[in-house]
Amino acid sequence: MEIAAEIDAIGLLCPLPVLRLRKVLEGLAPGAVVRLHATDGASWIDVPHFCAQAGHALLSAEDAAGLKTYLICRG
Repeated sequence: MEIAAEIDAIGLLCPLPVLRLRKVLEGLAPGAVVRLHATDGASWIDVPHFCAQAGHALLSAEDAAGLKTYLICRG
């Protein structure tokens, strides 16, 4: 799987990780995949909710020692 963009939202608090994700996704073609790295605990709820509301697919979500990594496919 080719990653079209990487977003480093480490250290940013809600709602900034989702706002950065939205901005990046807007500039990509449908089907493009974005990797988002975040440390904000609220992103665990916010990212899936944003994807569902905006029509994007959350391909995976991992939490490794507080570093949350998401793969999102633009809808």
